[in-house]
Amino acid sequence: MAKLRTQLINLAIRGLVKRRLAACRTPLDVRKAFNGTPPLAPRGVRFSPVTLGGVSGEWAEPKTGAKGFGALLYLHGGGYVGMSARTHRAITGGFALRGFRVFCPDYRLGPEHIFPAALDDVVSVWRALRKQVEGPIFVSGDSSGGGLAVALLLTLRDQRELAPAAACLFSPWTDFAVTGASQTINRDRDPMQVPACLRMLATAYVGQTDPRMPLVSPIYGDLAGLPPMVIFVGADEILLDDSKRLAERALMAGVGADLRIYPDMPHAWPLLSAIMPEGREALDEAATFLQVAALRAIKIDAQASSQLVAEAEPAGVRARQRG
Repeated sequence: MAKLRTQLINLAIRGLVKRRLAACRTPLDVRKAFNGTPPLAPRGVRFSPVTLGGVSGEWAEPKTGAKGFGALLYLHGGGYVGMSARTHRAITGGFALRGFRVFCPDYRLGPEHIFPAALDDVVSVWRALRKQVEGPIFVSGDSSGGGLAVALLLTLRDQRELAPAAACLFSPWTDFAVTGASQTINRDRDPMQVPACLRMLATAYVGQTDPRMPLVSPIYGDLAGLPPMVIFVGADEILLDDSKRLAERALMAGVGADLRIYPDMPHAWPLLSAIMPEGREALDEAATFLQVAALRAIKIDAQASSQLVAEAEPAGVRARQRG
């Protein structure tokens, strides 16, 4: 029964989404196709519009219950040309119901704004979050937003700023040179994505920038020093190799990378968690991964505080003795 349900959903996506993307010739065509996506917000979540770091967006918070696991910066996908915080409420609301305060920014999109506009926006949002939020902060994203999340991590590392405690990526697009073997192997298997459309969007986003620049395509960068990450991807996606290569290069750089490949899943399937149990399962696994990272971050902070107290105490004792 579960297999049949997945097959029917993939068949519907193939007819309603993949066919439309295959017909797209410009980024604006893709925007129209993406922006027809209805928001599938879960019940029990409050969505509040706000501006952080000069970038508009919205908080997703549970209407009742504790928000005890920290804040999450969620970066929506859409090929850098479409979609929004509103279209991704299935995911941001899902994380909210699992104990996180989630902020999703509406960063600038192409073709009006090309690289590095989106990255500049999310760096500004991150800095604003740092000033407002106490406790651990995480980053997550899907598709182009997943690649953008890793670009944010690279930027913060290179600028020696405090980074998120961990990252969670859904079907991340991390290679704007579009070289992965799965682009060909899974071309017909993928129920949603179209290689030609990805190449067109990549050209629109990078402009005159080298598509292999690490802040555009993180798999070409040095990933050393990044926080641990969990990566979810469907086995039939044309972006499968983007996830596999990201995990491989992270591990080679000494970064914790947990790659989870789901069979038969469409691109960024947690967006369909209202109708796909596998979407809810992925959100459960992602939340658990981040919750463990939150506990680890709290423990490290406590140990650091204890160390500072231990180092300061002898001086204080000596001062009292001298008095």
